[in-house]
Amino acid sequence: MGKQNDPKFLVYTLDIGGMTCTSCVGRVEKVLDRIPDVEAASVNLATEQAKIRLKANSKTSIEEIVALVQKTGYTAKISTPHEIPELAPSKLFWGSDGLARVILGFILSAPLFLPMFLMPFGIHWALSPKWQLLLATPVQLFLGWRFYKAGFNSLMSGVGNMDLLVALGTSAAYGLSVYQMIAFSHSAHELYFEGSAVIICMVLLGKWLEARAKQQTSEAIRALQKLWPEHAKVIDRDIAITENSPLNQFRDLPLDQVFPKDRILVLPGERIPVDGMILLGNSHVDESLLTGESEPVKKHLGEKVIGGSLNGEGLLVIEAQAVGVESVLSKIITMVEDAQTQKAPIQKLVDQVSAVFVPSVIVIALMTGLVNWFYLDSASIAILRAVSVLVIACPCALGLATPAAIMAGTGVAARFGILIKDPQVLELAHRLNVVAFDKTGTLTIGKPQLLEIVLLSNTYTKDDILATAAGLQLGSEHPLAKALLDAAKQISLSPITPTDSKALPGVGISGKPSSGVFMGQNLGLQSIASLEANPHHNVILEKAQASFDAGRTVSVLMNNEISSASSEPSMPIAIIVFGDELKDNAKEAISFLHHLHIRAVMLSGDNIAAANRVAKMIDIEEVFAQIMPSDKADVIRKLQSKNGERQFVAMVGDGVNDAPALATADVGMAMSTGTDVAMQAAGITLMRGDPTLVVDAIDISKRTWKKIQQNLFWAFIFNTTGIPLAALGYLSPMLAGSAMALSSFCVLSNALLLKRWRPAHP
Repeated sequence: MGKQNDPKFLVYTLDIGGMTCTSCVGRVEKVLDRIPDVEAASVNLATEQAKIRLKANSKTSIEEIVALVQKTGYTAKISTPHEIPELAPSKLFWGSDGLARVILGFILSAPLFLPMFLMPFGIHWALSPKWQLLLATPVQLFLGWRFYKAGFNSLMSGVGNMDLLVALGTSAAYGLSVYQMIAFSHSAHELYFEGSAVIICMVLLGKWLEARAKQQTSEAIRALQKLWPEHAKVIDRDIAITENSPLNQFRDLPLDQVFPKDRILVLPGERIPVDGMILLGNSHVDESLLTGESEPVKKHLGEKVIGGSLNGEGLLVIEAQAVGVESVLSKIITMVEDAQTQKAPIQKLVDQVSAVFVPSVIVIALMTGLVNWFYLDSASIAILRAVSVLVIACPCALGLATPAAIMAGTGVAARFGILIKDPQVLELAHRLNVVAFDKTGTLTIGKPQLLEIVLLSNTYTKDDILATAAGLQLGSEHPLAKALLDAAKQISLSPITPTDSKALPGVGISGKPSSGVFMGQNLGLQSIASLEANPHHNVILEKAQASFDAGRTVSVLMNNEISSASSEPSMPIAIIVFGDELKDNAKEAISFLHHLHIRAVMLSGDNIAAANRVAKMIDIEEVFAQIMPSDKADVIRKLQSKNGERQFVAMVGDGVNDAPALATADVGMAMSTGTDVAMQAAGITLMRGDPTLVVDAIDISKRTWKKIQQNLFWAFIFNTTGIPLAALGYLSPMLAGSAMALSSFCVLSNALLLKRWRPAHP
């Protein structure tokens, strides 16, 4: 994650230390944006990371960028891939944001503020001024030194931050108390050491709560990281893998020394170290932390397994296929990290507000002091009220409101197989009016079977057609291709390898068989929709009508040699009929969408009868059938505008041909059972091919959006109501500090409530 490759840009992630509020975020972003070769930069307070897109031919190195950030007063380093270190208990206790400092601060401050609680009982007791100074000074200068340091750096860069407000406010209260103590040593004057000390203690308490909350919001990523075993049992390559092989001859290698094609021994109860294919054995595999699927999945010879999943009762030998950053687990972690690092659009508005917030607060505090001094003729009261304004206005909660909710929401969603990689979908999911489903592989199982071959000429046999059609599909991952290849395998029929094989997007596939009755002829296996202009279209429809009525999928084997050799049209050779079954939860998913008043639509390249049959079974009323893949995006655009009103549309798909529609939709959801292209185009990836995950994804997105709104409300309400109350003298500095810490606590606690979310359809 430290560096990602792109043809035109280099994307880096930096770990930034020392940021305390949105003003810090704005300050770091401002520094990064000033660098000429930085194309874009985004800084996140909750994750304490900066994401930088640097031009590939940049004259500025990433090391120079790190140095520039450090000059502004923050620590910076290039992030290690997937390094979300869990703070050791000692760091959480003794560190700069540790509990030890909070405890020490309250121990020193207790004798200063406890007498206030005794006054209602008629007990008027207070420490002598010298003892108050002795207790308050280490709190102010030792525990509070971090605020002076960060505030000074902020001041030098011309951008105020929360630390500057704390440093100014507490110094004013502490300095006023020292002045009162020296100037009026022979008379009783009110001192405010307890105010400055308690403010620092409360801010430190808020910092500790933030550090603890950040640890908790990163639990999802750490849980995924822990799925990787440290070593893999690599079997020597000269050993043949059979049931009688001596499988005790292996090397225990670190995971980074495992390469593709290595054979890995996985014992019962062990974690599978890499993505691979089973060469020997069968077992049940628990993939729950990767896919959210609660039940272990039965795995047989030749099936794929995911690194990080837990092997059950059987001994397995797998051939490594994807290791390191290419593995599914690594990609999942990257997607979650990216989602937590990015900003939701609403956060950009918050950052703009915060950029002028701190300077405005300082001006308000100065005006408060001057006005109170003029009207009340009391410098001490004027300073105290100005201090209260400075303290209550600390925008820490404002900076944490959005990222804390995003981290908690995306983290808990990942635990249940919902990967939200684009925070923008959180703002759009609650506004969805329409969900458009691709049919094959999304609502249906996506594993069609060959049901029938209808010959259009007696010249050929069905075996000729099957061997030829299966040969055209060699190497294809399409569900219909697998159905043909499986059917040929079942009757021990060898597919005829073609030459000049070409995929025809939205049409099918073409090629020239290298042997057999069609040797050297240009053939095409095409969809019905692609043959509308062919003069034989009506004949094909007539022959396929019974299959259409039964809701089957139909492909046509065409002889395009005739078309290319003369002006005659391509001739149909045979009609190939496939059948696919609905997924168990498809109807339930549509029912829940109706309950949410969201319209469900189905898109399919299949014939109208087959599409309507599926739609009727699961209560989808609107169907777009026989559409080319390139037209799916156009359908999405039409759905986005109904009677001139803007509609928000989600697209759910799993294939390469769904990628344009997924990218066009307001919210794209890709089934991970499909292709990588579809997952890259979508804002949400569903780790199981379960349609009810669509409803769960909408639900967690809505809840996360509500938490963002609630957090921003709490953050703004504390500031907007607290500032005038402090200016009018209704909040003492001590109460202002408590209220400021309470606002951060409320925001973080509210965000962490998302961790209790559970999918309604486990």
